[in-house]
Amino acid sequence: MRPSRRSLLTAVTATTAAAVTAVPTATTADAHGTLKTGFDRLAADDYALLAAQKVGIVTNPTGVTRDVRHIVDVMHADPRVRLTAVFGPEHGFRGTAQAGGSEGRHDDPATGLPVYDTYLKSGQPLADVFTASGVDTVVFDIQDVGARFYTYVWTLYDCMAAARLAGKRFVVLDRPNPVTGRTAQGPVLHEEFASFVGRKPIAQAHGMTVAELARLFNARFLDQPVALDVVPMTGWRRDRFYDAYGLPWVPPSPNMPTPDTALVYSGTCLFEGTNLSEGRGTTRPFELLGAEGVDARWAAAANELGLPGVRFREAYFAPTFSKFQGRTVGGVQIHVHDRAAYDPVRTGVALLVTARRVWSGFAWRADHWIDTLTGSTTVRTMVDAGAGPDEIVGAWQDELAAFRRVRKDFLLYR
Repeated sequence: MRPSRRSLLTAVTATTAAAVTAVPTATTADAHGTLKTGFDRLAADDYALLAAQKVGIVTNPTGVTRDVRHIVDVMHADPRVRLTAVFGPEHGFRGTAQAGGSEGRHDDPATGLPVYDTYLKSGQPLADVFTASGVDTVVFDIQDVGARFYTYVWTLYDCMAAARLAGKRFVVLDRPNPVTGRTAQGPVLHEEFASFVGRKPIAQAHGMTVAELARLFNARFLDQPVALDVVPMTGWRRDRFYDAYGLPWVPPSPNMPTPDTALVYSGTCLFEGTNLSEGRGTTRPFELLGAEGVDARWAAAANELGLPGVRFREAYFAPTFSKFQGRTVGGVQIHVHDRAAYDPVRTGVALLVTARRVWSGFAWRADHWIDTLTGSTTVRTMVDAGAGPDEIVGAWQDELAAFRRVRKDFLLYR
């Protein structure tokens, strides 16, 4: 017997946190114990949620089934759903663009569907895109990586706001947070530092799924709520990493090749705000960090801190693009040996502190991009003042505790 639409969906239309619906647990998985994504459940319910609707979907290469068919191809071929448009985020629908790029407006060669570019669009201009597409319902299905500055969660926010302006329904199909949803970590964005890598005050490692974030956005951050439905997963547990479920990993962006990258990203992406390479142009982006003139002292200083769950190896590499393209640099490689104990944000801060201490060439980007990434001036000014990692992490604990209290009202899973 198929699940009913009532059991399948969690509807959110209020501007405040309504009572949280029944929480799926690991016992709600199918007989084989496999996780079912939001799309799996939508399809199993014969797309009842989308009946008699012209549907557009915001997605990218991560929108795949367990057997790695793209959901756009699956839905386009299925007479039960009327898919009429696709909306591409940063990197594009098919994922061909590098960071800071998109694929533009085009027709998808595989399906003939019109693909609209959402990147860097928000508010009324994005609402106009939805209106021009002629869809009734906008669906969102993109794999996130759990970090505030990963732009897909703000594509979600912008599309929700634009759908409300355009009078469209909005449906979010949930997928796992690959680095678990155990807790939130890191500084909380101060709204004067809002940008496309952080629109609203959430923690740097938010510990939520996209459906949970959509509920939070709708209740707390949108000027007016959109008509929102979320389709939760079944079988997902907050304390489990991505590889626990046998799901295929499709890189959500060109520099997110593996779940290991996602594990460190919420900390080491901070090196985008410095003159050191964050490993772009290598096979281990965000796990390799370095610059010309850096030597073994950095790895030694980082290891002396005894950070939980991680060790650092002296490393040398030559990026094929981005910072130090074609030049050999020295630095560290991060080796996480205990994922449960590892704190990526604390580790990222500790690496900033030790890099500045051992390398005289250390500098922030002139535009203070580090403030945009961390959401305030706190990290930069405290590193410059010589503060240690524990002191810096301690500085954001009150705001993090406040966010955790807000966050718990929107969680869907144990």
